[in-house]
Amino acid sequence: MSQKMKIIAAKEALKSVENNMKLGLGTGSTVDEFLKLLSLEIKNGLSIIGVVTSEKTKDISNNLGIPLTSLSKAGILDLTIDGADEVDPDLSLIKGGGGALLREKIIAYNSKELIIIADKTKIVEKLGDFTLPIEVSPYEHKATSLKIMKKLGEIGYEGSIKLRLINQDVFITDGGNFIYDLSIGLIGEPYIIEQLLNSIPGVFENGLFINLTNKVIIGNDGKAQVIER
Repeated sequence: MSQKMKIIAAKEALKSVENNMKLGLGTGSTVDEFLKLLSLEIKNGLSIIGVVTSEKTKDISNNLGIPLTSLSKAGILDLTIDGADEVDPDLSLIKGGGGALLREKIIAYNSKELIIIADKTKIVEKLGDFTLPIEVSPYEHKATSLKIMKKLGEIGYEGSIKLRLINQDVFITDGGNFIYDLSIGLIGEPYIIEQLLNSIPGVFENGLFINLTNKVIIGNDGKAQVIER
């Protein structure tokens, strides 16, 4: 996604922000552009309070002068702006490429509205080309990964699962957990897969976001496309 398309999507999302809102602030390069625009509005008098989904977003927000609080202090959020790795026609999502999926889902679940900003390459007919991130406990994580594949095999899904590494070191989430990236091809039943994965002890959360958003803003060449359901 070009810088220009990111800014187009971020500008459109900013139109939904109102004074005195409690905002969930997502994670990712497109959200970074939204944060820059939001900070300019704050300097011009907009009053909001933000709740972040990652340490990265926290650092960026602090540097930009965006006021922050915790979810426990804010309560239910008015709006969350976040990105996605894939979006299907039902507006089901795969998220978590940046490793913040658990916190992103907590914030999304505690928001009145979730608006997704993405580029046109993220729109797919079926989820699954992008690997599905699964956040797991470090304790006996290999056994958890084997159980994941066994349970998926029982309902007809096959593929591979890999522990996420960064420069040969295990990637560790902000919560101190590990991530496995799952490849099982196209996902015909995302709700069933989401529920199955989260039923396995050791799995904290997965990157399938089902029925959490009604609005996706796509950055296209020169304009924003708004998809609603």
